[in-house]
Amino acid sequence: MRNNTKLFFDKVHNILRTLEDSPETVEELQLNNFHTDEGDIIPVTDRNAVEYIWPTRDIPFVINDAISSRRSDIIRATKMISTKTCLTFHERTFETNYLHFKDSLGCASYVGFIGGAQSVFIGSECNVGNIVHELLHALGFYHEHTRLDRDSYISIKSHNIMPGAEKNFVKRAGDTLNVPYDTDSILHYGRLFFSINGLPTILPLHESKNMGQRLRLTESDIKRVRLRYDCGMYCKCRLVI
Repeated sequence: MRNNTKLFFDKVHNILRTLEDSPETVEELQLNNFHTDEGDIIPVTDRNAVEYIWPTRDIPFVINDAISSRRSDIIRATKMISTKTCLTFHERTFETNYLHFKDSLGCASYVGFIGGAQSVFIGSECNVGNIVHELLHALGFYHEHTRLDRDSYISIKSHNIMPGAEKNFVKRAGDTLNVPYDTDSILHYGRLFFSINGLPTILPLHESKNMGQRLRLTESDIKRVRLRYDCGMYCKCRLVI
C-alpha cells in the first residue's frame, strides 16, 4: 500500500513539473473536455489545416478583454515574427478573418488558417516565446519533432511517456519546405514533455543545448515562414539573428 501511495504522489509530482515546465501541455493534461493534439494543437476534423496559409501577409488580431494585461507580451510575440519575415500583425478593424487571443489555463492554437474569429488560447503561464510558438501553429506549422525524418536527429523514449499521451509523438506527413531538421526550433518539444517519471521523453542524437527553447526564432523557423508565405522581394529583413 505504501509503495502504491508513493508511486501515486511521484506521478502527481511529475505531472505538475511537466505543467510548470511546458504550459503548452496544460490544456490536454488538465481539461478533460478540451481535446487537443500534441498538447496545444486544436484539431480540425474536416481537413488538413496546414495546407491553408493565411490569405494575407498582414494578419488582424483581437485581444479579449479578459487578457488585456497580456497585451504587451502578445505584441512582443507578433514583433518577433514580423521583424524577421514579411508578415505583419495589426489590431482588427472590420476584417472577417482574424486571430482572437483568449484566456485559458494553457497555450493552444489551431494549425493554419481556419477563418472567422480564430482562437489562440493564452494562459497565465504562457510567456512571449510560448505565444510565438502558438502563432507559428496558427500560421500553418506543426511541431518539429513530428517530422518524418526525425529518427535521424532524436530518439523517442516511449517508456517515459504518460499513458495516453503517446499520440503526441506520432510522426506526421507534411511539407518540410526542404528546410533541415532543427532540434533548437521554437516548435520543438523539450526533453520532458509528457514525462510520467521525470525522465526524458525525447533525447537528441546530436548535441543540442537548446532543445525545447521558447526564447527566440531560429534561422530555420524564420526560413520556413518566409518560404511558406513567399516573402521573397516583400521581405527587407535580415536572416541573421
